[in-house]
Amino acid sequence: MSKKVLVADDSSTMRKIILRSLQAVGVPDAAEAADGEEAVNMFQQATYDMVLTDWNMPKKNGLDVIREIRAINATVPIIMVTTEAEKTRVLEAIQAGVSDYLVKPFTADTLRQKLEKFGC
Repeated sequence: MSKKVLVADDSSTMRKIILRSLQAVGVPDAAEAADGEEAVNMFQQATYDMVLTDWNMPKKNGLDVIREIRAINATVPIIMVTTEAEKTRVLEAIQAGVSDYLVKPFTADTLRQKLEKFGC
């Protein structure tokens, strides 16, 4: 059974890269959200096995997305896909309930390792 992944990033180019990478590692079923608000709305309306969210987005940032999704579902894996790797930000995201980090730019192999770690 294929897993369903929600990809939230305000960059359409980045979403395409992530979707292509997901397909390359055998996850063809992914939904796209162009901002944090859309991501939370989509999460409320469907079931996802994993969420990949950018940090810097309009309307709601990645931290808001994590907090709101955690209020709905405490266990779904959420991976922050970001260029933001400073320690204070990592700690903030961990406190908000992020499951893991994927730092841009990343390879399909790195993405595959994160997906496998969470059973996707």
